[in-house]
Amino acid sequence: MVPRRVGKGSQKRARFERLKTEVERFVFANPGCSAQSIVANLVHDKSMRNHGLTPRKIGFFISRNLSKSLTWWQDHKAGRRVYGQLGNHPNHTKSK
Repeated sequence: MVPRRVGKGSQKRARFERLKTEVERFVFANPGCSAQSIVANLVHDKSMRNHGLTPRKIGFFISRNLSKSLTWWQDHKAGRRVYGQLGNHPNHTKSK
C-alpha cells in the first residue's frame, strides 16, 4: 500500500491563486462589471470550466478574498452588484 502524501495542498493553492489573479485582472480591465460577466470571461475565455464557478460564488470569493483590492457598489438601474478597483469609483459607498 502506498503511503499517503503529506502535502500542503499545492494544487488547491495554485487554483486559488490563479482564480485571484484572473478575477483581479478582469475587473481592473473592466471596472463596473458584474459577477455574471466575470464568470463568463473565466469559463469561456480562460478555460476554467471545471472550477464550478457561478456568479454567486464569485461574489462571495471577491468579498472574502479580494476585499483589499476590489470593491462593489449597487447598480440601481440593473439592481445588481458591480465590481471595480478599490478607490477607483468616484461616488461609491461600500455597504456591508
